[in-house]
Amino acid sequence: MRRDHQAARRQRPVLSALLYSAVATAAIGMGAVAFPWSAPALAGPIGDEARAEIRGLAETALPNLVVHDEPRGPWGTPFKTGEDVEMTLADFSGEVVVLNLWATWCPPCRAEMPSLDRLAGALDGTGATVVTLSTDRGGAPKVRDFFEDVGIANLEIYVDKANRLPREAAVLGLPVTMILDRDGREIARLTGDAEWDAPEIVSMINRITAMTSTDQKKADAADRLDDAAAAAVPAGSARSARPVSAGERRYLERSPLSGTAL
Repeated sequence: MRRDHQAARRQRPVLSALLYSAVATAAIGMGAVAFPWSAPALAGPIGDEARAEIRGLAETALPNLVVHDEPRGPWGTPFKTGEDVEMTLADFSGEVVVLNLWATWCPPCRAEMPSLDRLAGALDGTGATVVTLSTDRGGAPKVRDFFEDVGIANLEIYVDKANRLPREAAVLGLPVTMILDRDGREIARLTGDAEWDAPEIVSMINRITAMTSTDQKKADAADRLDDAAAAAVPAGSARSARPVSAGERRYLERSPLSGTAL
């Protein structure tokens, strides 16, 4: 949202662009404007408990939110800022991202933009951010005029005039909003507009931010280590626990957690 944040993000490592896969052609409802684009690759699975919690939180305010059984991406296609500086979503690494794909010619896109602006303000400093990526062929000037007309205060201008990132992400219409985890992988998607600053939605995004934080991951891994240590009891005991993975051990070895024997 802020210029200094953009400068910091441009210094982060940039992911290489992913190869496009088969072309998908479909039209979608819910007020979205449809057009055909290509299909994405899938990444590894996310936890069942986390998926269920996200679905539960979204049930009232975002009943049409699709929470993926497996996260998608990350999407590596570059796009431009309002100052014509090239970026990728990797520049937001470490943050939960609410990625909205839109255009000024799309009525439902225009309708939801003020609520996305308010959401951006509500999430400022929480570890989550809102990125509204315009596909307008008119580029940044077109978006800037619209933002000024409707009084957008918290959103930065991002443009993809060639629709390259939507193609990579298999977006079939506008608006589409994706929720990306801190590694840039898509964990949920909504087709159509929403009132994004509704309290239930803000709470959901804050919960996703909390459950994907470094501190939370360390705490979960530490709990697993405690369970494994408690399971190391004499033969005949009924106590058992799933073994700690090598990845968790490496994670904790790199972490500042003290008093943990690996």
